[in-house]
Amino acid sequence: MAKVKVKPLGDRVLVKPMEAQEKTKGGIILPDTAKEKPVIGEIVATGPGKRSDDGKLIPMELSVGDKILYGKYSGTEITLEDEEYLIMRESDIFGII
Repeated sequence: MAKVKVKPLGDRVLVKPMEAQEKTKGGIILPDTAKEKPVIGEIVATGPGKRSDDGKLIPMELSVGDKILYGKYSGTEITLEDEEYLIMRESDIFGII
């Protein structure tokens, strides 16, 4: 994976979504319109963390390289160097897999 030159701010992370399934378990090839949006991705960059009300930094629980599970419509889609990414808050992520 190419080195991405984006540093998310606060408690945001930059995620590379996994590719959508091309065919079903039964072997049926799916057209682009029928593919499900991926809900698994890999973190490629993280922000420093969230600031508490008294100004203390709460560090991120996630790190670069973590494979994560997130909501189907979470985050904002962006394109960097012809690659699709999502940028989202740490709280939008359900778990590490």
